[in-house]
Amino acid sequence: MRALASEFQKVFTTRMWWVLLIVLAAYVAFMSGGLGAFFGWVTANPEQAAAAGGGGGTGLPPGLDLAPLLYSFASSVGYVFPVLLGALAVTSEFRHKTLTPTFLATPNRGAVLSAKLVSQLVFGALFGVVGFAVSVGAGAGVLAAWGLDTGLDSTDTWALIGRGVLALALWGAIGVGLGSVVPNQVAAIVIVIAFTQFLEPILRFVSSLSDITAQIGKFLPGAASDALVGASFYSVAGMGATTSLEWWQGGLVLAGYAVILTIIGGLTTWRGDVS
Repeated sequence: MRALASEFQKVFTTRMWWVLLIVLAAYVAFMSGGLGAFFGWVTANPEQAAAAGGGGGTGLPPGLDLAPLLYSFASSVGYVFPVLLGALAVTSEFRHKTLTPTFLATPNRGAVLSAKLVSQLVFGALFGVVGFAVSVGAGAGVLAAWGLDTGLDSTDTWALIGRGVLALALWGAIGVGLGSVVPNQVAAIVIVIAFTQFLEPILRFVSSLSDITAQIGKFLPGAASDALVGASFYSVAGMGATTSLEWWQGGLVLAGYAVILTIIGGLTTWRGDVS
């Protein structure tokens, strides 16, 4: 408990957590509100949308429920922020040489790593609560403005939000695992951004081109996260697998990434000498 309290204090005494939280909120609000306004206009004015598209059709796929799509922006595009915070919680100790006094105060290194894991689960959940509050607020606002169903009276919508908060909590734990495996802060940040913003979207698109690769692609961390939440913009953009995991399977896969990375880091980098 003392190690856990220390980890919370380390995060709260820095600016990084609330800076990332503000950027997350602004990013999600722009995506959910902006694209929600566009999708709402397309849905409410199909003929004008078709004319604007040169007759090629800009309509949305039939039967698409806009509300879950907009609300899920908090997880489908915002998951990078808890990953970054989790990775920074570990790599900052190496960069600023604070790991030595940390281990002197708590000689049990496993307890220190476990405390980081638990604390970042909590911070990831916090990011999830704020992210979904913003995405639901912005998305529901524009849907209501266009006279479309917000889905806020449906238990499925609230279940999606709850699973989304869980997904972002697990992403925070994945960040801790990554930071323990790659203790260099610059390298960890580059890996997070490159993988989440470029590599995985490409892999998900390529895997969706074949039924065989689609069975593999659904186990990618982003695909597992979307399966856990139950909705994602990637499914509309054609960058998701044709088949996806069940929500509980997606949660187990995502938790598996966090546990495996943390174990690898705990058995390698975390056991090394600290100067």
